[in-house]
Order: sequence, then structure tokens, then C-alpha cells
Amino acid sequence: MPKGYLALVLHAHLPFIRHPEYESFLEENWLFEAVTDTYIPLINVFDRLVDENIDFRITISLSPTLIDMLRDELLVSRYLKHLDGLIDLAGKEVERTRSDEKVNSLALMYFERFKNTRAVFSEKYNNDITSAFKKFQDLGKVEIMTCCATHGLLPLMDLYPEAVRAQVGVAVDTYKEVFGKAPQGMWLPECAYKAGHDEFLKEFGIKYFFVETHGILFGSPRPRYGVYSPYVCDSGVAVFGRDMESSKAVWSSREGYPGDHNYREYYRDIGFDLDYDYMKPYLNGCGTRVNVGIKYHKITGETDHKEIYDRQAALDTAESHARNFIFNREKQVEHLTDLMDRAPILISPYDAELFGHWWFEGPEWLDFLLRKINFDQDTVATITPGEYLGLYDKFPAITPTQSSWGYKGYNEVWLDGCNDWIYKHLHKMAELMIRAAKDCTEASGLEERVLNQMARELLLAQSSDWAFIMKTGTFSEYATSRTRDHIGRFLALHSQLRSGNIDVAMLEGTEYKDNVFQNIDYRVYA
Repeated sequence: MPKGYLALVLHAHLPFIRHPEYESFLEENWLFEAVTDTYIPLINVFDRLVDENIDFRITISLSPTLIDMLRDELLVSRYLKHLDGLIDLAGKEVERTRSDEKVNSLALMYFERFKNTRAVFSEKYNNDITSAFKKFQDLGKVEIMTCCATHGLLPLMDLYPEAVRAQVGVAVDTYKEVFGKAPQGMWLPECAYKAGHDEFLKEFGIKYFFVETHGILFGSPRPRYGVYSPYVCDSGVAVFGRDMESSKAVWSSREGYPGDHNYREYYRDIGFDLDYDYMKPYLNGCGTRVNVGIKYHKITGETDHKEIYDRQAALDTAESHARNFIFNREKQVEHLTDLMDRAPILISPYDAELFGHWWFEGPEWLDFLLRKINFDQDTVATITPGEYLGLYDKFPAITPTQSSWGYKGYNEVWLDGCNDWIYKHLHKMAELMIRAAKDCTEASGLEERVLNQMARELLLAQSSDWAFIMKTGTFSEYATSRTRDHIGRFLALHSQLRSGNIDVAMLEGTEYKDNVFQNIDYRVYA
């Protein structure tokens, strides 16, 4: 038996972005980049480990909006077109850079990488990579969690408990449709917790969730094992706290591994570096310069001068960082073992998009790490939270404190002067939705369709992504527009429901555009 356990937790989420009214749409690239840079590289890592019979455990949360986008026919067709463009561009880059051996080798790397991505996505997994994650879960290697329906920040909708309940219930229903069973765990959006919300998790069969470090350390009673053990809430649902030491080593670009000067520089991309007319056909039809994913430079240092990326040096650095990470976890576990009457668990959660998208070598680092855990030591083993809960009969009780993993640890990122205007609308929408659901429990036909679409519009408006984007100031115009659009559609549908004069063309258009959660039942609000 190992002395302690490491739970690597990757949170994969994107807001629902689908614009069939346009031939192409810039923000849809967020999904395309995540698939190319993160999800396919992670799938390749897991496939290699499985093929080589290397045991591993990892936990991934796939948000319901991300799942729906990954399975949407329109977005899939647009992604394949996007990939074909990247393959074409990389092929041209191979020709253009033939006189420069270093850059040409990188162009060849991208060319082969994009071709592999298309083969894995389209041929190996038949245009549905959720089936890949399901395969790894069925093999017992990956534990897939769910997340709230549209990543709504639950503490800021607590005024209407039915709205909190709907975010949880719709998510669980989506998970069951895709993976054929109920989820064990739930990633609370932004790890934002308010006392009592675990009761909703219990209602839908969730066994565990996560909070930020101080959600445990400031909990009541004082946590006996710090963040190195799960605790049981009054509801009976278990809660895990983030281990700051292990997670900061990875996510921090300044103090962690991703900032190493040998790694690829994210902010130097040929979409901006090369001639505009040469790049224009590959700019997603919008004509605006954007990153295309082909980058030839390494971080180099705190300077505008960037040297050419050395792929082998970067991989050697990733292996060294994997060795350092597991060495530090061994020392951490050895210290904790003397203080605890059970094997400690280190919860190390990250945004999945860190691996591959922001930190290009992240998937390779993960590959090195999982191999070294298997072969280079026997102190620490990987485990999923669900498995750890089965190791012991009892865990201490706690009431976690309100918290999040956002800036300063609470909710101010999503409740700021630049975005607080949205909540009076979201609260009113929730009030109208709940009342309509309770008044029309036996609705059918057009009336039922209107109520279901109202539920979709409310959920989409509640996405925490829009408030976050408004706060960061990037794409804030789009986030504001999306919020207003969902509010407007909801209110129009509600007005039609009350009058009995339903605009069928408007309803059909809205159902087609905002087609998330096809099997939603508005009665979740009743």
C-alpha cells in the first residue's frame, strides 16, 4: 500500500457558444482551440498509457455545455473545416520555412500534429470525443465528474433555491444521457460554495465535491486533517479541499513550471507575426488577426526578444519538472504520514485547458508524471476521489465556509461594478421561471416547448463566464451581448406564454440557435 495518494483533477469547461446565423464566428474558436490543444492531446496520453498497460487514475469534470458542444453536428462540421484549414496552413509553412532548419522542423511538427488530431477526432472516435472519455472511465482509469448545467455561480443565485436545484438537476440528467450512469462527483463552478448547497447535491445522488483550501480550513469544527482528507457535510455528501502546495507548482506561470524559459511562448503566433494577406484565409472568416496555434518561439525570458523553440529541450524540461513534482509529493506525504492515522490524499485541481493550450508541454508533463509514479517510487499512488472514499468507513464531519477559488477567495470577481447589473435581471427571470413552472405543471405542445426554452435561456444567462469576461475586459462586449440576448429571449417567451399568443417562428428560431439540453424538462423548476 502507498503511504499517500494524489488526486489529479482537471476541470474542462467552456460556455455554450453556437451561432448558426453566421457562416463562422470568432468565439467558436474557443472550442476548436480547446479540442486541438488540450482534449485530443490528453486523449492521446491516456491512450498510450492504456496501450502500454501503465496504470493511472485521473479525475476530469466535463461541463454539460462543453459536452453538448462536443456532440453538436454544426459545431463538429465547423471544427473539421477549421482543422482542414490548419493542416493546409501547416503544409504551406513546411514549404515556406525550408531554408530554416529549426523553424522547418517545427512546421513539420505542427503539420503532423494537426493531421493526427483530425485522425483521432474523426476516424478513431467518430467525431465524438466524449466517447473517448467514456472509454477511459469504463476502463477504470478516469473518473468523470459533472459540473453545474451552465457553470452558474451558485452562491449568487441562492435567493431562489429552485434555480440552484435546476443547475444541479439538469447537469446530472445530461451526464446520465451521455455516460449511461449517474455521476459520483460534481465540480461546483469556480469551487464556489455556500452552506446548504450540498443538500441539492445529495438530492441528485452526488457523493462528493470540492472547495478551495480555506473552505475547509475555516470550516466548523476545525478540520482534524487539514485539507488532506475528505470530510462529511450534514447532508452526508463528502467535501475535499484543494492542496495549495501541489497545485500552485503547476498552475502558477511565475512560480510554477509553465513559466520555464524552455517552454513554448503562447503569445507569439504566426497569426500576428506573418504577412496579413498570407494569413487572411485562415483567420476564421472574420478578417481579424487571431492566434492560429502555430508558434515558433520559446518563452526565453522577461524580454521581447524570443528565441526559436527547441522541442527536445522543452520535453527534457517537462520530464525534469515531472520528476521534481513527484519528489515533492513524496516528501509531503512522508511528513503527513507521521501526523495522520490514515493515508493522506493530495487534491490537485487545475483548469484542463492549462494542459496543452496555455502550457503546450502540459500533456507531456502529465505523461511523464504518471509513468514516474508507476515506476520510480512507491510512496504515492494516483487515485480518484470516489475511490478514496471507499478506503475508510468513516470521515470527520464539517460545515465548509463560503468560499471560491476566484481572486481573493470569494465572489467579488463575479459581483463587481462592471457586472453587478446582471443580477437583478437573473433574479427576476428565476422568479418568473419558477412561478411559470409551478403554474403550468401539465403543459404540453407549444406551451411546453416555450417553457422548456425559457429554462434554456435562463440557464444560459446564468453562466458565470459572462460576468467573469466582463470583469477581465476581454471579449466583454460579446459577454454583455450574450447576457442581454438571453434576457430578451426569455422575457419575450414569457410574455407569449402569458398572452397565449405564441410566435411559432420566433420559438423555432430560438430553439435552433440555443439548442442546449435537448431533453430538458422545465418542471425541474417546480
